[in-house]
Amino acid sequence: MAASNLPVDDDAVTAVLTASRAMLGVIARSFADTLETVTLPQFRVLVLLSSLGPQRTGVLAERLGANLSTFSRSLDRMVSAGWVRREQNPGSRREVIITLTGDGEHIVADVTERRRRDFRDILAQLTPERRDQVLAAFEVFNSAAGEPSVEDLLPLGL
Repeated sequence: MAASNLPVDDDAVTAVLTASRAMLGVIARSFADTLETVTLPQFRVLVLLSSLGPQRTGVLAERLGANLSTFSRSLDRMVSAGWVRREQNPGSRREVIITLTGDGEHIVADVTERRRRDFRDILAQLTPERRDQVLAAFEVFNSAAGEPSVEDLLPLGL
């Protein structure tokens, strides 16, 4: 799709902002219960490990913009809770690899399923014709916006 230099109506921008708030509401609700036991920074770690697989401690801290010693203490709490596991890197005995446990995977999967259920419920309220219009609009919008990077999504735990 070619970029356009045509002016954009303020009503269109307002409609997109309103839709983005509605979507953020779904996202916030999807992990609200989880935040009673897991902090948002901890959830970000779980999402990162779920997305990228086992990671070195230093790499995780760097990707999250965290101080290594502070991050290590947070990992201690996550290990104690049973969400992640520390393992020695078989390729380098000096390196520690952080892996997601079944409990950690379950937390991420629960949040994802709640989010999917909420979006499914919202779409179910639309007629098939309106749903097709929404899906077509999202395809066009996604094409114009491009896929966000993992780094862009991490602050939101996505």
